[in-house]
Amino acid sequence: MPGRRNPIGITSMFERMHGAAYKAKDKAHDVAGMAKEYAQEMDLHVSYVDLEIQFIGASGLPKMDLGGLSDPYFVATLDDKIKFISTVQPHTLNPVWNDLWRVKNVPVHASLNVQVLDKDDGTPTDDYIGKFSTSISPGTKEVEIEGPLFKRDRGTFWVKIESKPSTNDPHLHQYVFDGPVRYSRHFSPLVGRLTSVNDDRLYCTWKMYIKGVRLFFGERTQHWNVNYKAAQTIFQGATSLAVRSGIQAGHRMLYARSTTNGFGVITAPADILAILHGGNRRGQNDTRFEHRVKPAVYTYIIAVEDDSLRFSETGAAFFVDFASKHALHSNCAEAVRYSGEFHPRPKGGWENFSDDTPDTETEWELVIDNNSGTYAPDKTLLPDLKALLEYNFPGFRIFALDREDPQLEQSREACRAYAIHNRGVKNTELQPHTEEGEPVLSHEVEAQGHPAPGGPLT
Repeated sequence: MPGRRNPIGITSMFERMHGAAYKAKDKAHDVAGMAKEYAQEMDLHVSYVDLEIQFIGASGLPKMDLGGLSDPYFVATLDDKIKFISTVQPHTLNPVWNDLWRVKNVPVHASLNVQVLDKDDGTPTDDYIGKFSTSISPGTKEVEIEGPLFKRDRGTFWVKIESKPSTNDPHLHQYVFDGPVRYSRHFSPLVGRLTSVNDDRLYCTWKMYIKGVRLFFGERTQHWNVNYKAAQTIFQGATSLAVRSGIQAGHRMLYARSTTNGFGVITAPADILAILHGGNRRGQNDTRFEHRVKPAVYTYIIAVEDDSLRFSETGAAFFVDFASKHALHSNCAEAVRYSGEFHPRPKGGWENFSDDTPDTETEWELVIDNNSGTYAPDKTLLPDLKALLEYNFPGFRIFALDREDPQLEQSREACRAYAIHNRGVKNTELQPHTEEGEPVLSHEVEAQGHPAPGGPLT
């Protein structure tokens, strides 16, 4: 009957529609696959270079301060993939930096983007001066700094770029920082208010930009330890946001860039030893150890965001009332490249050392570990950590030990014992502590309207 043909026709029509849909889907997959193959093929034909960029300086910057000068610095990026932050040049409109930046495996079509700013100590934000962009073609470039709308003439910037074909496989890792290893020393906001502690180094943090992190760690990171109670208070639960807010406020204070920061470059083992010197202990006439390597233990993290090594003495009083030493250094990052503690020692250990032997006649070693409850770093990566530090600090012997290794405890305790018995360091200075009425970082955080961090230390 004619009436029975419609269902058959409808069924046939739907079958044709489904068939067409599947064909379209297959074509879409084909197009996507072809596009992926094309992109891969194009990537294979992209040329990569190793760059050495010299940021020479600038002239004719506008007056940003009331005194008629500026405290300029700049932030440079390559395709927003990797960042360089310069030193601060105080009180000048014609800064000279001569900062070097070496980066491996950069596509030849990359862009160098630079923002120039004026550092304002004591304020949360810095004044914006201007910016510019340029290609990475080799040569010395004189570039106009472009300011905000209607303020285009903001001075001139000089940069020199050297380029050569990449020497290793650029498809494995791109935009790899390759030195020089620079560091900044940051003075705690508490230093000027302390009267009971005579060692300024206890209130300092260091940030060191180390090279080649991804060459050794790849994209591997250490997530915060979900089984650790102190970490749980920071990263999960109803009160975690308030805890993180307080820790992050403390981090900003400790790592604030200012005109009083100390800056340097690591080129030889002696430069590392200079950082590890004891410094001047206020109120003491005995200056014998001011320029000697200090027997001290340091807390460190290697950050994911900029591959920087951040550290301070483990006994620093600003750790008091903070849930995690490592979270304070990492700015509450959910993951780090690695973390733990380290300490210097003479060859043979502190237990066999005598101050009669000059530091310059001593073979120095660095013992580094994974002693961090907050991130619980994988001990199988310790060989990679050792290789990374040897790559950055040639001539310096590195020992990477697991937190449960008895050799680590013996070496660390020998370091602390030498500090107490031979250098006049008090036992209370080896762990976070405060004297009655002594200001600590958590009080500064509260004074600025942030909640107290609270919690146990790790």
